[in-house]
Amino acid sequence: MADEPSTKECRKCGRDLALAAFAKDRNRRDGLQVHCRECVAEYSAAHYRRRREAIGRPVREKVAVPAGHKLCRMCGEIKPHGEWHRNATASDGLSARCKACRAAEGRAHHLKRSYGLTEAERDAMVGSQRGLCVICLNAPAVHVDHCHKTGRVRGVLCFNCNSAIGKLGDDPDAVRRAAAYLEGNSWKPILVAPGVYQLPS
Repeated sequence: MADEPSTKECRKCGRDLALAAFAKDRNRRDGLQVHCRECVAEYSAAHYRRRREAIGRPVREKVAVPAGHKLCRMCGEIKPHGEWHRNATASDGLSARCKACRAAEGRAHHLKRSYGLTEAERDAMVGSQRGLCVICLNAPAVHVDHCHKTGRVRGVLCFNCNSAIGKLGDDPDAVRRAAAYLEGNSWKPILVAPGVYQLPS
């Protein structure tokens, strides 16, 4: 019985290569593809480039990535696998975007969904406030404030001021009474009818 061949000739590049250089193909008599892995990869890359150029999309160049790392196409950084969420359906078992990019994308979607604002519009509002909360004029403006009845965005506040007006029920009268109280003008409500209180002059 003749010995099994240990090499095979690639029909594309004509090189005589080890069998491991060829991918499996059950439809072939020897169970291997007729072109070596290198030629198949080169053809696939050229086909990908032609297809992307035909539809006017940018061509993603191959980047050398060390073992245990992955390139994030969103931020362009190479990060260790610990910086990625798991995705069982992906070929490498990892998400397409790194954790930081997914978080930033989530914040942008929340801003648009909840307030109808883009990040640029929010940043322009913060800039018009000189970066400060419009109530305390002290802390950085980081929380978008809106009317819960109409949905209209009023401004960008600090956490404390946004929480304070929310806990006062977004009620201007309650805020005025709070201001009067802080100025030493506290008053006791006078009940004139069920649920109706008379304000002091």
